Amino acid sequence: MLDVGDEAPEFELSNQHGETVRRSDFDGERLVVYFYPRANTDGCTTEACGFNDALAEFDDRDVNVVGISDDPVEDLESFAAEYDLEFDLLSDELGEVATLYDSYGEKKMFGNTFDGVFRNTYVVGPDGSVEAVYEGVTPEGHAEEVLDDLEDSSAELAQ
Repeated sequence: MLDVGDEAPEFELSNQHGETVRRSDFDGERLVVYFYPRANTDGCTTEACGFNDALAEFDDRDVNVVGISDDPVEDLESFAAEYDLEFDLLSDELGEVATLYDSYGEKKMFGNTFDGVFRNTYVVGPDGSVEAVYEGVTPEGHAEEVLDDLEDSSAELAQ
């Protein structure tokens, strides 16, 4: 896992609309980068909808949100449309960016072994450094957890 204080790796990926999105597009702003295994599965839908439902609160705190999976752009497009997701979902089909963020590797499910995306989240600060790390998150309530931590860290900075 990347640690707090590490430089967040740069990425350049296509979103659900086929547009290029880079980590550096958010320089000077806070960014939540969450990795999820597969669009349109129960846990990933719960997590995406949680971030979407809380998007106004993230916006109020000047925090951007992107989700990254190894799904192709076409799958992300239909996933975003079905659930009216209003933030960028990024396609990392080869898992290269997820690997840079220690969020890709061997997984086991139903007796099968395969490579896939781990459910991890990073908060990247305005200077491009990692401010918070969430490993192996639970989809339900995760967006609220991140918001609460952002609020707590803002309160600490204000003191």
